[in-house]
Amino acid sequence: MGLFGGKENLEDLLYNAMSLLEKNQPKGAISLFNKALKQEPENTSALFNKGLAFNQIKKYNDAITCFDKLLEINPNDAQAYNNKGIAAAELGNIQGAAECYDKAIESDPKYAASYFNKGVLLDKLKEHEEALQALDRAIAIEPRKPNAMFYKGIILGKMKKHEESLNCFERVYKNNPTHMDAFFHKGIELAELGKHEKAIEIFDQILSKHKDNVNVIYAKSRSKAELGMYPESLELLKQAISKSPKVIRLWAKEEKTFEKFHTNDEFRRIVKL
Repeated sequence: MGLFGGKENLEDLLYNAMSLLEKNQPKGAISLFNKALKQEPENTSALFNKGLAFNQIKKYNDAITCFDKLLEINPNDAQAYNNKGIAAAELGNIQGAAECYDKAIESDPKYAASYFNKGVLLDKLKEHEEALQALDRAIAIEPRKPNAMFYKGIILGKMKKHEESLNCFERVYKNNPTHMDAFFHKGIELAELGKHEKAIEIFDQILSKHKDNVNVIYAKSRSKAELGMYPESLELLKQAISKSPKVIRLWAKEEKTFEKFHTNDEFRRIVKL
């Protein structure tokens, strides 16, 4: 209600809804967007952000309904196509998602997010070369943003192009010194290249601030094993297993690095081999 019991002001509704979205309260935001849309059913800001909120709470069909209404109003809305694509991908509609990203690109060839999301989708389909092309377009449009360069590094790692992958993570971390995922993956790629001492230096730096990070502990254990430091490796592996038993035991059983431990009684006991 307004100050004197009247209808709530549309601008106030939208402002308060956006504030809730920023505070990660999408359900409350949706309620206010609904009130705004009762007053102005074709308010594009309310429709778009309501769709984003539905994507946040994983109500993807409802999100698609919002983006479709936007596209009825403006058939060339690249952001609506892009976010509809995200919802479609989450629902497993890969073809629909791909079409949405392509329409977003067609509507606005300089909208980097659609190239990024297309790259992620193509990666999931194991079409790595095509994924890299899409990510390179995103990087060219927004060279300062780290997400496309980071994901490019991930894909190159999967392709066993470890030098190129390392270069991506180094660039991301150099430009974004708080990007711990890039720093961690820099360590992973150094390990893949056999530079385990340098990899361990990175893992130790991360563990000095995030001592319970199970992925880093496991990665350090693996590098210690490669360096022949078996007692330290097993101790780290034990720590990792204590934090995430099922996942780490599975990884350790399948890890080539640890094959040399398969006759080791302690390894067999902690991994339940």
